[in-house]
Amino acid sequence: MTAPSTFGLIGLSSEARNLHWLLTNLVEEVPGILSVAVVSSDGLLLLSSDADRNKEAREALQSHGARPSGPRGSAADLATIVSGIGSLTIGAAKLMDYGGVKHTMIAMDEGSLFVMSISDGSLLGVHGSADCDMSVVAYHMALFVGRAGHVLTPELRSELRKSLEESLTTGSAR
Repeated sequence: MTAPSTFGLIGLSSEARNLHWLLTNLVEEVPGILSVAVVSSDGLLLLSSDADRNKEAREALQSHGARPSGPRGSAADLATIVSGIGSLTIGAAKLMDYGGVKHTMIAMDEGSLFVMSISDGSLLGVHGSADCDMSVVAYHMALFVGRAGHVLTPELRSELRKSLEESLTTGSAR
């Protein structure tokens, strides 16, 4: 897995750069992470691992007869999945009157999906390989959430959305 590109970080606030740095650390330090998305409470992608490099890696695997290693499309696909799972589990917790959802882990034959609450409804989603250590991924996600939760203010979410929109229109998705 490759870390998010630092292209386009110039001009961002120190909080936004720090959040990018935290995501880069998560991706680089944890074996088995294939893609990562930070999603706002309204389902919009705020931050993700580098979708272009993930696409190149999937194409390389497919050319050797391997199965795709992540969501079929862009980081927006992972964001959509994370948002949907987050909404479903929050609804289930309300129906069962069990309180807030802290995290969701889904183990599949060919990989894993982790969704963890950050703050005010924002979510961290991680797609991991089939052989990733789920407890290690969950631990590092909790570290990310602990460090990122207090800085993910409405102002920072707005800045990240604008930055991501600009990068998508110029073809340099993060």
